[in-house]
Amino acid sequence: MRTTLTLDEDVAKRIERLRERQDLTLREVVNQALRHGLSQLEMPQGARKRHTTKAVSLGGCLIGHIDDIAEVLAVAEGDSLR
Repeated sequence: MRTTLTLDEDVAKRIERLRERQDLTLREVVNQALRHGLSQLEMPQGARKRHTTKAVSLGGCLIGHIDDIAEVLAVAEGDSLR
């Protein structure tokens, strides 16, 4: 399909940078961008990919009981007052 498209200046600059960096034609860059953008727009709001953080074990507590504030402060400050 042939059409006339008016681009904002910032979009035109980004397209030109992509064309130079990837050695593509204007048509190829615009089609790739539209395909990607349309795929994102067509996804239902709840179906977007969730980002998660991988859990790791931090080991046990290094302090006997964190309920004993004096002991926690002594260990944190390096005191031998316990």
